[in-house]
Amino acid sequence: MVVTLALAALLVVQDTSRSPQPDSAGFGLPDIAVWGDRQPKSFFDAPFAATEVGPEDAFGRNGTGLDAALRLVPGVIAQSRAGNHDVRIVIRGFGARGAGDRSNSGTARGVRVLVDGFPETEPDGRTAFDGIDLGAAERIEVVRSNVSSTWGNAAGGVISVSTTPAVPGRQADGETVFGAFGLQRYVARASTAGARSSAHATLVRSIFDGWREHSASDRVLLNAGASTLAGPHTRLSAHFLGTINDFRIPGPLTAAELAANPQQANATYRERDERRLNRVARLGLTARHGEDRPWGLSATVFAQPKDLTRSERGTYREFDRWHLGGSLVGRGALGYGPSVRGAVIVGLDEAYQNGPARFWSLSPEGGKGATLQTDKREGANNIGVFAQHQLELGEGVSLVTGARYDVIRYSYTDELSPQLDDARSFDRLTPKLAVNVRLAPAHSVYASLGGGVEAPAGNETDPPGTFGQDTVTGLNPLLEPIVSTTWEVGTRQTLGSGRGAVRVLSYDAALYYTRVRNEIVPYRGGRFYFSAGRVRRVGAEFGLRAELPAGLSLGSAVTWSDNTYREYVVDSVHYNRPGASANYAGNRIVGVPDFTTGAQAAWEPGFAPLRTQLALDATTGYWADDANSVRVPGYAIWSFTLGTAAPVSVGGGLAIGGFVTVANLFDRGYVASAFLNPDVVNGVPVAFEPGLPRHLLVALSLGYR
Repeated sequence: MVVTLALAALLVVQDTSRSPQPDSAGFGLPDIAVWGDRQPKSFFDAPFAATEVGPEDAFGRNGTGLDAALRLVPGVIAQSRAGNHDVRIVIRGFGARGAGDRSNSGTARGVRVLVDGFPETEPDGRTAFDGIDLGAAERIEVVRSNVSSTWGNAAGGVISVSTTPAVPGRQADGETVFGAFGLQRYVARASTAGARSSAHATLVRSIFDGWREHSASDRVLLNAGASTLAGPHTRLSAHFLGTINDFRIPGPLTAAELAANPQQANATYRERDERRLNRVARLGLTARHGEDRPWGLSATVFAQPKDLTRSERGTYREFDRWHLGGSLVGRGALGYGPSVRGAVIVGLDEAYQNGPARFWSLSPEGGKGATLQTDKREGANNIGVFAQHQLELGEGVSLVTGARYDVIRYSYTDELSPQLDDARSFDRLTPKLAVNVRLAPAHSVYASLGGGVEAPAGNETDPPGTFGQDTVTGLNPLLEPIVSTTWEVGTRQTLGSGRGAVRVLSYDAALYYTRVRNEIVPYRGGRFYFSAGRVRRVGAEFGLRAELPAGLSLGSAVTWSDNTYREYVVDSVHYNRPGASANYAGNRIVGVPDFTTGAQAAWEPGFAPLRTQLALDATTGYWADDANSVRVPGYAIWSFTLGTAAPVSVGGGLAIGGFVTVANLFDRGYVASAFLNPDVVNGVPVAFEPGLPRHLLVALSLGYR
């Protein structure tokens, strides 16, 4: 169903996500759908922190960006930078540096994102959110652990979106959402599913004038898929995604500008008409054999052309990319004895992206100028092989060992300056060791030790600006892969019989400790990067949900983290002072608050198909620069929603629904996000991105089943 038409939407914030409902056979346990090829089928068998997010988790929100669904996932920071799809996502500190002035608008890094099993993340680790809208999402799975041993480069966390309907039969939905600041959102969705085949399609149009000046956006997204049985044990699937995404970037403000008029745009961004126009399509094919048998094989291939146009940093830029790749994964069951069983998974992934990039001078109107300044090709290829073995010792105890070897290769070809041509490779072996103990059908504890790898992203490989002092090539020679090691322990449990003072109680708790080497740090305000930092990340996460009598439900997600530089020496803050340097060891890492909290209280009265919901998003302050001199204030933002708990039948298979939301209920002024390690203009940092004031959302929907 469309996100905002959730049936009996109940708060979910814990790892086990939507709690199983009581029936005559007890509780059904949530399965992991997307991870079946590479991970255990059930959350209670997974030796890592993971959360399932359903359509109901975005109840009362506009659904344009992933932040609408992820704000109540422990360990995850998801902030909308301008009120549209442009979201900053951080998982346990990974991805924190991907927010700023250097080709980062509309993208994230350090976190791997999949749609229907195909990577939105590029081979260099950057992810654009052009093709993700919650109107097309049936299910979202979030792995909060570092899983590079399975998913490879830039897998400090994984967000996997599935668009395939899980409900059999024919259904169709239509929805309109209107809101303040010119928000118009239209969703049309249809699907049919039977025993042998299924098909679905979703069309979304989102228009937003924006609250801030120069923050308008307009996106069209088509997502479609079909699946059929090609034999008794073989299923073939095809998925298509196409989007045209046009959005303006308002840019950051100084503290004085924020106080005087938070609605204004950064003057330079407005004058240059800084923007993105992204046209992206993808066709992906999947074949799975033996899903119901002890041995199985799955294969995927995809082709994704991209036509990207932007005004950025005083130039007009055109990119023509092809993102190609696929995977091959085999799994099998092993028998070692009466009480010892095993399973093995082996796989191969490859993703390749290349194409010309041309930078032109910028006309006074922000358009394409007459001078071609750059004509280059930037290629990236990521190939990885992995193996994982799971040993089940008796009832409920499993030991997981595994490793993955990745090679990431960059190439640079310059048509105007061939002397800059270059190629460079990064490689890394990442191991994994974990144990999971299932104490009861709905109670497990786990512990794990694993490695992680993250190669420098494309814009970070730009060469240092030596101003003619040295001869350099097109790839930065000062970078090495970010390497991490994570220790983690956790537990998850669901309790309750569906009766009593607390009908269902679910909780999830996790502790982690991560050491990072070769942290990529900015030099000269991010004009280029180098590997110089060592980092310590420590955190605790807790999610709780309670279903109470009289239709009440409560939930919360609380995260505490301490992200600190252990080594960090840089001299770029001391211009014209030979030998002078700054030591930032002991400073907090930018972009990550110490505490984040999400909470909701909901009531469904029972005598009417209504749902009222009060929600809180809160965070403490954090630093915007490595020197810890620019502080981003924390916030606590409330919202209130009144809507239909379930679609109301009007006969003939038709049902209507909707909601009304007052967001930022108390009209608090706050900073929704920040440019990290921002530019300093005339001695003043330009860092702050203000959030939306109080505003109204109204959704109406019509469905058929």
